[in-house]
Amino acid sequence: MTSLDSDEKRRNPRQRLGRLATMKLGAGMPPRCVLVTNVSEDGVRLLLNGIEAVEEFVLLFHGNGGPAADGIYRLAWRKDNDVGAKFVSSITQST
Repeated sequence: MTSLDSDEKRRNPRQRLGRLATMKLGAGMPPRCVLVTNVSEDGVRLLLNGIEAVEEFVLLFHGNGGPAADGIYRLAWRKDNDVGAKFVSSITQST
């Protein structure tokens, strides 16, 4: 086992993405654009740049987001402007 293997805590491998997505934070709050830096089947890593993350939010990828999908995500961790979020469930497009 290499040191990289021992540091990896994810069940599914992540892919670098580097594209914008829309984050809907909740009722009465305007949607915000965020940079999705990594995706996996289980979740995403986002660069927020000053946006205060809420515990649960909707993320919309506007096309092909790779293995990530439009849906509801739950905050898993945060460090400075980076956050990790776990995919919770799909959403209907009427949102």
